[in-house]
Amino acid sequence: MQISLNGKVALVTGASRGIGKAMAATMAASGAKVMLNSRKQDSLDAAAEEIRAGLPDGCEGEVDVFAANAGDDDAGERAVRATIERFGALDILVNNAATNPYFGATMEVDKPRYDKTFQVNLDAPIFWSQAAWTHAFAERPGVILNVASVGGLRAEFGLGVYNLTKAALIHTTRQLASEIGPTRVVGIAPGLVKTDFAAHLVDNFGDTLAARLPTKRLGEPQDIANLATFLVSDAASWITGETYVVDGGAGVAGSA
Repeated sequence: MQISLNGKVALVTGASRGIGKAMAATMAASGAKVMLNSRKQDSLDAAAEEIRAGLPDGCEGEVDVFAANAGDDDAGERAVRATIERFGALDILVNNAATNPYFGATMEVDKPRYDKTFQVNLDAPIFWSQAAWTHAFAERPGVILNVASVGGLRAEFGLGVYNLTKAALIHTTRQLASEIGPTRVVGIAPGLVKTDFAAHLVDNFGDTLAARLPTKRLGEPQDIANLATFLVSDAASWITGETYVVDGGAGVAGSA
């Protein structure tokens, strides 16, 4: 099955590296016009240049960039408006940006790092979705894709606060799907993927975890991008409200 996003416009947060960049690149290669968002202009410019260089000959896809911290109060409003001004529409919003400034017991987290985690990982998806709905999807149904985590489905030491936000994002996906159809709201819950964001876990536990997986390897950003591109396409037009685990079989193997 050939997945085509020709004629679609996507806005992807946290798109300068890792899973976000892979999703943006795959969507652009599938024909979408994609606005990349993250905090740093230079990282965005480098990501956009790399994606443009990799587009297939004859591809309709394009990319542009909009720098903003996803957790800032008005960032979603500004990014949505900029995307519509640049590309004439918005069809797909990917809420991917995330942060994890705290590792430790939930009962010991300080208020600033607790607030920062929720601001970026939960508040931003809700208010970016609100902006997309207000300026685009209320009149012309679109797709919202929330990138959660398998951590939102279990308890584990050290990542409790981060996982609280991801559990809430999984429920946000269900809640919004029930409220704003026919706009679709879908989610992905990745397991351990080899990214800079997960470098500590990959470097210290990656080989052990990979050996326990049925697939015998950790995830790559492209593994998530492949599913993401399907879920935001018309091929998935009867899917909404669900969050899909992509973890190399960690759940069935009892692995973290």
